[in-house]
Amino acid sequence: MLNLNFLLHPPRNLPLIEILIVALFLGMLHGITPDEHTWPITFSYAVGEYSTRGGMKAGFLFSLGFTIQRAFLSTIGYLGLAYFYVKYNLDGPVYMVVGIVMAIAGSYILRGKYLHLPFDELLGAREHHTNEASRVPLHEVHGPRPVPLKMTIVHGLIAGFGFGAYASIVTFVLAPQVPSLAYAPLPGAMFGIGTMIMQVILGSIFGSMLRAKRLSEEEIRYVGRKTAGTTLYYGGIVFALVGLLIVFLPQIDAWAISTGIPIPNLDAVDVGFLLVISVVGIIGLYGIIKSYREAVKIHNLNHRSH
Repeated sequence: MLNLNFLLHPPRNLPLIEILIVALFLGMLHGITPDEHTWPITFSYAVGEYSTRGGMKAGFLFSLGFTIQRAFLSTIGYLGLAYFYVKYNLDGPVYMVVGIVMAIAGSYILRGKYLHLPFDELLGAREHHTNEASRVPLHEVHGPRPVPLKMTIVHGLIAGFGFGAYASIVTFVLAPQVPSLAYAPLPGAMFGIGTMIMQVILGSIFGSMLRAKRLSEEEIRYVGRKTAGTTLYYGGIVFALVGLLIVFLPQIDAWAISTGIPIPNLDAVDVGFLLVISVVGIIGLYGIIKSYREAVKIHNLNHRSH
């Protein structure tokens, strides 16, 4: 009988079908709980697609890359080659790479450039109008670019190198139990599919968030893209800085305050949980509010000009 304790502490000598079922349900738990390797990226791309279908596509493509990597991980787990995860803490380097890729994607959406450091904005300088037309707001001429959705696959491949409690179970408990090397990718693939199911559902929710507001299609597009760019860019900077900090001060990664909830990703307030809150809860919410106000301001300016 499948229960939480069975999933988190699966016994040895399970038949292949039970191994795959356990891996699937572990993936679903992983996908629905606030994980720093999935939620910030799915949120960013899904809200940038500003629709239920677009959000589902973002969740699917991210999880596709993640599933490919997890299949590889369970294979090396079967071969006994995954113990470098035990010996070395890869959280810092993974956070840094994920953060850099996020920032590059966010920079492209916001500026049409693959890397931009807005020191002028950080210092408080603001441009409200272009020289092209004094009455046309800057955002109308240089609006946020479409979200590069194919980048989600790259994010998924990179994020898959992150390692937590769920990955430990799949890699070190389930994968070594499969009958042969030919079956070794299956636990990781099923784990990825479970994650994909929940990420598609979350993506549809994130993607449809903006539909609750009474905005025009053009305004929803603007708010979605601008929020995605803001979350990816500034969230990526946060990820990269935290990763750099962990590289030099690895003890930070061990800090945690227990919540008493016996479910990984909910069992403690730690660096990963704080990253999810910072990127999705703070930067993402700030991006929505800021871009919504800009959209309303643009709408009002256009209304007056007519």
